Amino acid sequence: MKKKAEFSAEHRLFLRREKQKTLLVQALRAGVLLLILGIWELIAALQIVDPFIISSPSRIAKMIGQLAADGSLFYHVGTTLWETMLGFAIAVALGTSVALALWWSETARRVLEPYIVVLNSLPKIALGPVIIVWFGTGAEAIVFMTVLVGIIVATMNMLNGFLATDKNKILLLESMGASKWQILRKLVIPSALPDFIGMLKICVGMAWIGSIMGEYIVSRAGLGYLIVYGGQVFKLDLVMAATFILCVLAAGMYALVALAEKLIVKGNRRG
Repeated sequence: MKKKAEFSAEHRLFLRREKQKTLLVQALRAGVLLLILGIWELIAALQIVDPFIISSPSRIAKMIGQLAADGSLFYHVGTTLWETMLGFAIAVALGTSVALALWWSETARRVLEPYIVVLNSLPKIALGPVIIVWFGTGAEAIVFMTVLVGIIVATMNMLNGFLATDKNKILLLESMGASKWQILRKLVIPSALPDFIGMLKICVGMAWIGSIMGEYIVSRAGLGYLIVYGGQVFKLDLVMAATFILCVLAAGMYALVALAEKLIVKGNRRG
């Protein structure tokens, strides 16, 4: 049975101070958020700015309650959530696979890299009419838009991570007779793990951008649809409520990636 690690008094004091700093930062974050919401509510209540234009936290909460009461909230949230998650998963899987292929073949990388850069700079929303023709106006078009927005970012980030592997270590393994597959599996992929986590964090935001962009163009349901519909009928409380829910969902998805990062780091330390 392993004994628990014993720390010196100085180290325990350092850990206590770090914990107190973390708690202070979290408290300040919550305080800033409450301050912003309070000022926003006060401005609307005092009619300093017309609440029809800027809404208010209480009006947003009321709108969310109305959406929850008639059941439409869960329908629209569920629609956007599964579209985003599916597009995110496909973009990450395909982007990582393409990056692996480009790392494996230097010739392919040199030929295709300029095209990847051009595709990354292309405004994806300009392809909206083409996507509608290809996939119609259903969820398939939205998922495709989500993948389109995220796949190039995933590919470029992972390719940079793979290429950043220490060249001296690669030469050492090659001198010991290691195959390219062994070098990839034993060195390149493990060394690119931090880049993979960073890519996931970036792709979270890109996935939500892609799904909402797709819903702006073709959707009949989802948070993007609510935002567009609310703007068309001048229900700005609905627009703000959908935007708030979108922020919460995006933050939750990012938190899951951050939690996975902590678990992976902890597992590597134990290993």
